[in-house]
Amino acid sequence: MTYTREQLINALVNEYEYLCHDDFDPDVDLTTEEYRLKLECYNDEDLINEASVDEHFTLDQFMRTYS
Repeated sequence: MTYTREQLINALVNEYEYLCHDDFDPDVDLTTEEYRLKLECYNDEDLINEASVDEHFTLDQFMRTYS
């Protein structure tokens, strides 16, 4: 399946919110808005790398989980 840049960024932001939900440290962690701005500077390959997908946890699984 093919995903748009916006879909990838939204899924990565959703994952980030999930990971930071109970353990956010404002002195160390980016805000959701800061993280989104950081991602918007990435190229498509960097976005996929940020998702840390592989043959065991595929991009399709990542997108189903965090979209």
